[in-house]
Amino acid sequence: MNRNLTLLMLYVTQYVGVGFITVGLITILRDGGTPLETLGALTLIGLVWPLKVLWAPLLDRFGSRSRGHYRSWLLVLQSGLVLSLLALLPFDPPGAGLGPLVLVCAVYVLLSATQDIAVDAIAVRLLAEDERGAGNGIQLAGVSLGTVLGGGVCLIAYDRLGWTAAVLLMAALTAAGLFTVWRLREPERLDRLGGTGAAYRALLSVFGQPGARPWTFAVVTLLYVGAGAAWALVTPALVDAGWSEARIGTVTGVVVSIPAVVAGLVTGGLVGRFGRGRVLGVAGALLALAVLGLLPLLAGRAPAAGTIVALCAFMAAYTAVNVVIYTVNMDYSRPATGGTDFTMLSSAGLAVSFVAASAGLYAAAWVGYAAVAVAAFVALAAGTALGLRRLPVTATQVKDEHATV
Repeated sequence: MNRNLTLLMLYVTQYVGVGFITVGLITILRDGGTPLETLGALTLIGLVWPLKVLWAPLLDRFGSRSRGHYRSWLLVLQSGLVLSLLALLPFDPPGAGLGPLVLVCAVYVLLSATQDIAVDAIAVRLLAEDERGAGNGIQLAGVSLGTVLGGGVCLIAYDRLGWTAAVLLMAALTAAGLFTVWRLREPERLDRLGGTGAAYRALLSVFGQPGARPWTFAVVTLLYVGAGAAWALVTPALVDAGWSEARIGTVTGVVVSIPAVVAGLVTGGLVGRFGRGRVLGVAGALLALAVLGLLPLLAGRAPAAGTIVALCAFMAAYTAVNVVIYTVNMDYSRPATGGTDFTMLSSAGLAVSFVAASAGLYAAAWVGYAAVAVAAFVALAAGTALGLRRLPVTATQVKDEHATV
């Protein structure tokens, strides 16, 4: 099976359930009268994703020689994803017994986050330097497509056919990933780590590579601060503009994912052709302009067509920026500790996004939506300018150039 198709299938199938939980289930529960504070508690299970860095070294350290180091993990984890989704079948209607329902969802998210470590590690090993842009474009397209399937198609299945049909559809879509795992032929691993301690030392040693610290803590931080703070304003601004919960969930969880899929695939090809720095420059500039495009919404004017276009533009540009970020993160991921390195670099950015989103909402209460949006624009412009200065065309050049800074 083509390696890009393999990665696409794995990323899509691990996100079907995530899309359903974060978009579809929230919509179903809210429509059934579940209080907002309860829904807020449900979203907290998403914190598992940045915490996965704590057990990423274990996946690098332990694995089967005969079945493939990371493939052996995927066989267990992909099967666990299917079983955890099937465990949702008894919760009909889903508003009854919320405690056990949330527990099952938490187990699913834990398995999905862990599977992501293994898939990222396989991508580090499979993709050559000139294939990383396309590979990470496929990754982000897969994330968006999984969200569309789980948060859109499965939600429609629930509306038309009921809970059981929606759960079985999710399980069937996720089970398709098992075929991909069975067909996967992972390269033999000759660089096995000497012990668990060595695996955990990789958590911080990844930042010891030339240029890794300024890339992560300057360029990526500025970009994620701007994007995180701006996107955090969208949902409350839509509520203030009078949009219903169902409409907000459909647009922000499903509709905007479609241009994100396209952006991911297109940007991946452009990175290979024009280089990391040039693509980041264009994508970062478009994302900064997209923040300005949100100003009418943030001022309380939210006509459906114009608002949807602005949100789609933001998410497409954000996906394009992420393709470059993930590609450079992969450049810094060492083959022996690919799962740990990529997870650590990505989790650092994810943590910044969470903090920026919280800070953006807090600041908006004091200075207003527009002022926060302008600050987000400045952060994005600064991060893009710094990235343009630091990122040349290839992974080797990235490290060589950073070594001279």
